[in-house]
Amino acid sequence: MPRVKRGTMHVKHRKNILEKAKGMYLGRRTRIKIAKEATTRAGAHAYRGRRLKKRDFRSLWNIKINAAARENGTTYGKLIAGLKKKNIVLNRKILAELAEKQKPVFKAIVKAVR
Repeated sequence: MPRVKRGTMHVKHRKNILEKAKGMYLGRRTRIKIAKEATTRAGAHAYRGRRLKKRDFRSLWNIKINAAARENGTTYGKLIAGLKKKNIVLNRKILAELAEKQKPVFKAIVKAVR
């Protein structure tokens, strides 16, 4: 019985790693061992970054809402509490968008909450 030669899969695996390492600096794009480590780390950073992005955007929306709320004579906390009390369901993303681009609409929302 002949032995199993895994050359094709081995080459395919290395090719895949080098494809991911394309555009990296110096040996990171040509040397398998270094490329493998670099792509693994890059993947880990990308995974973490996708989680952090959500956190960053939420805090940015909160800042925008707070700034607009203070322009209209209230605070972020009072505005959110008022929205919950009046059962007005608007998420922070939409509120931030309104605060930035539709100032009269945001002003009306603040007035409705008061």
